[in-house]
Amino acid sequence: MSDIFDPRRWKPAPLLPRKDPRDGALVFVVAVLCFLACLTAIGGLAADRAARGWTGQLTGSATVVVRAIGGETPDTAAGRAAEALSGVKGVTEARALEKARAEALLEPWLGREALLDDLPIPRLVTVDLDPKAPATAVALDKALKAAGIDATVDDHSLWIGDIERAAGIARWAALGVFLLIASAAAAAIGFATRAAMAAHRETIEVLHLSGAQADFVVKLFQSRFARVAAVAGLFGAVGAASIGALARLAGGGQGLTPVLPVAWLDLLAVAPTPVLAALVAAVAARVAARGLIGEMA
Repeated sequence: MSDIFDPRRWKPAPLLPRKDPRDGALVFVVAVLCFLACLTAIGGLAADRAARGWTGQLTGSATVVVRAIGGETPDTAAGRAAEALSGVKGVTEARALEKARAEALLEPWLGREALLDDLPIPRLVTVDLDPKAPATAVALDKALKAAGIDATVDDHSLWIGDIERAAGIARWAALGVFLLIASAAAAAIGFATRAAMAAHRETIEVLHLSGAQADFVVKLFQSRFARVAAVAGLFGAVGAASIGALARLAGGGQGLTPVLPVAWLDLLAVAPTPVLAALVAAVAARVAARGLIGEMA
């Protein structure tokens, strides 16, 4: 008899089984949700970086449209405008664009056939501004008027406003999608908790009859589903980071596309996913377990 039962080797069985056939489906669902949430976070960071880059480029430059007056040629007027703007404080460089480059800018809008030789195409002057103390549009316009040049200054403020609004919408949309996915994960975990507790109803009743407190039973399910969600979150994070790395490698220095430049640093955004998934699962499981225990009481 002693060979069959050795007290020194006996270990109590866990109150809940370490593995459940239904855990695989729950891990898959939560992993997919975490994968989508991580992709949303990476995409949101890349979009925000692109918006900040465009804003920085537009803020550091201005465009001046020059119109020739009197007997002056457009090229001469543009050259005088560039010379006048070069002396303005806060301007690092002013360059007059030749006619060929001005036509190249209009060609996508008008077509090559519409660009006749005698078409009065205004000349453009590109102005690079000092990033620390850029010249204002008012200062540029004042210098042009002082030189007797008919020109219009575009400091790109309208474009900057549009980009900032689009970036704000993208950030809020990414946050909304992230919260929606987190809510879906919490709902899935809550449903799984209720199903698991219903399957172990007899175990819970025996624990109650043995004098176990409700918090003890709740912690059993809470810790179980927190571990399951952490594993699922790890799978989802690794999958999203892999997709982000492929996008970064495929696109070179600018990521997959200049519109959505993915940086290596963005991949670190998925690092907290297992912990966050475990916290969401713990809260969802705790709420569901307390509700079911209340129904049993």
